[in-house]
Order: sequence, then structure tokens, then C-alpha cells
Amino acid sequence: MKDTLKPGAAFRFEFKIPADKTVPYLYPEAHEFQLMPTVFATGFMVGLMEWTCIKILEPHLDADEGSLGTHINVSHVAATVPGQVVTVDAECVEVHGRRVAFKVRAHDGLDMIGEGTHERMVVPWERFEAKVNEKAKRARLSPVSRRKL
Repeated sequence: MKDTLKPGAAFRFEFKIPADKTVPYLYPEAHEFQLMPTVFATGFMVGLMEWTCIKILEPHLDADEGSLGTHINVSHVAATVPGQVVTVDAECVEVHGRRVAFKVRAHDGLDMIGEGTHERMVVPWERFEAKVNEKAKRARLSPVSRRKL
């Protein structure tokens, strides 16, 4: 990781919530989720917060690096319906070696819907993939790889 990332680096991300980011789509196999209202799911909100933090990190990573979410501590305090735009504000609050901490906050234009903290670890992808593939081998499962777009 480059030494350019400093506390205070921030990013604002806006995302219009489609119907397939609501609770019934979180785990379609779960009958219990199918019975719940079609509002923005907490799991998808967490993913949107992570995505925003990744956007902060991107320009500071070397070509062979990426980041992994290692900790999340957020509230989800208001419902958001499909069609609303959620704005996530994230700010880097600490850089400690490869560990980076963020403050995150999400708003849907009417209500603050969630806030908290998130941590990511910067990793060299090849080393991470090797560890994961060793685990897959021990579990007798297929190896994994990053999708190349």
C-alpha cells in the first residue's frame, strides 16, 4: 500500500435501491426472509458501506493488492424502500500498517438509516488466494480465484 492514505480521506457514494436489494432477496432460500417487508436489507446496507470504503482505498493500493473487510459495527435504524437513493459517507479515521479504520454513515434522503465503524485489511491478492485455496483443498472443494473484469 502506498503511504498516501491518511486519516481524513473521504468518499460519498450514492446508490438507488432496486427491489432486489430488499430483505426477501437477501437469502431467497430462507422462507422467513420471504415473509418480511420489501425494504432495504441490513446485509445489503453493510455491503454498500464496505463498497464506499473500498472506493477510498482504491487509489492508495498497489496493483497486486486489495482489501478485505475484517470488522463491522453499524446500526440500521430506519427502513428504506426501493427507489430511494441511499447516500453513504465514509471517512478514513485510522491507518495502522495494513489495517484501515473507517467511520460510515448512510442516509436515504429522509432519514439517517445507519452509522458506525468498519475496518479493512490491505492484502496481497496472490498470498490471500493461496491461503484460501489451501483451505479449499483441505475441505476438498474447488479452488477460488478473483474475477478479472
